[in-house]
Amino acid sequence: MIDSNLKSLYQCSNSTYHHNLSTKQHSFSYNLQFFAKEGPGGEKTEEPTPKKLTDARKEGQVAKSNELVIAASLIALFYSIKIFIGYISNGFFETFHLFYGNIDKLSGEEFNTVTAALLLRESILTILKICLPIFVAAFLTTLVVDLAQVKWTVSGKLLQPKFSKINPINGFSRIFSKEKIVELIKSILKILVIAYMAYNTLKDYSSTLLKLYEFDLGQAVALIGSIVIDLGINISLLFLVIGLADYFYQKLKFRRDMMMTKQELKDEYKQSEGDPQIKSRIRSKMREASQRRMMQRLPEADVVITNPTHFAAAIKYDKNAAEAPILLAKGADFLAEKIKAAARENKIEIVENKPLARMLYYNVEVESEIPPELYQMTAEVLAYVYSLKGGSN
Repeated sequence: MIDSNLKSLYQCSNSTYHHNLSTKQHSFSYNLQFFAKEGPGGEKTEEPTPKKLTDARKEGQVAKSNELVIAASLIALFYSIKIFIGYISNGFFETFHLFYGNIDKLSGEEFNTVTAALLLRESILTILKICLPIFVAAFLTTLVVDLAQVKWTVSGKLLQPKFSKINPINGFSRIFSKEKIVELIKSILKILVIAYMAYNTLKDYSSTLLKLYEFDLGQAVALIGSIVIDLGINISLLFLVIGLADYFYQKLKFRRDMMMTKQELKDEYKQSEGDPQIKSRIRSKMREASQRRMMQRLPEADVVITNPTHFAAAIKYDKNAAEAPILLAKGADFLAEKIKAAARENKIEIVENKPLARMLYYNVEVESEIPPELYQMTAEVLAYVYSLKGGSN
């Protein structure tokens, strides 16, 4: 009878299959993941996790604008020159007089390579001392702006060689990427800014520059220095605007690049928390080990209290070892049947007490003492068992 039913069911399903095949012979199944916007992982719609951002930082991927660093450095450079212009000009004039004031000595017999080297070294040290405040201001500004953008971190990942960096196909694709187009636009914008500011600044000083030949050396140097400083400050301030805009663009771009797909979130969770299937198997193994230990101690029990069909709890009371009875084992359904079978095998009394069995199962852990609220009910059961045995503990 069963074989005939299976045969008829197979024939019915087979005819249905051929009918569907004939009516839908042009149907195809598609893996829609291949049509996802961001590839097999799907579209990047999820916010980046702290782990993703931390890993990116270790790889050297941060939201940073080099334009902002350059602009801040230029501002520090030119404002430092403007502040220390007196100190710098005096230092250069002293060096000039030092060098050319000894020309008559250098042209005599006393001049040799040693004298020339000493004089050159002294001149270089003097110039470096003059320029030191400017260099320090520019360096500190660059450091502060860098730290303000990306905080402090050391990563050697960017120094490691990567084949993708020398791959001609990847290089060709990077040339025509959106990032390169943005960089090209920024470069063109910087050139236009420099040209515009240079034109306006020189136009303002045009009448003065035409009379430059009438000035002495000090006045001419002061005029040229003033023009250069004003031009540099104006260009630097415009660069600062470009740098701030670029910084916010880099922040948005970095956030967009760090977005994750749902599949990436699942994979990261598996890596950080462990595969759920593996964790489930581990928990299963731990339960099995716990049950084995529990069943091994079951022969020590004084009584097994049952529901009678759903729950079973094994109790042991040794007044010399503990102040209250201890729950040695508990279980529901199949495990409850195993506990009762082991109790019968070891000649342990099985007592039906539905409320007590349920409360022991839901409220007491294995190897734990019975709570005071259950003392009276447990004592009544134990007293009954001892009376059956004809003695007491």
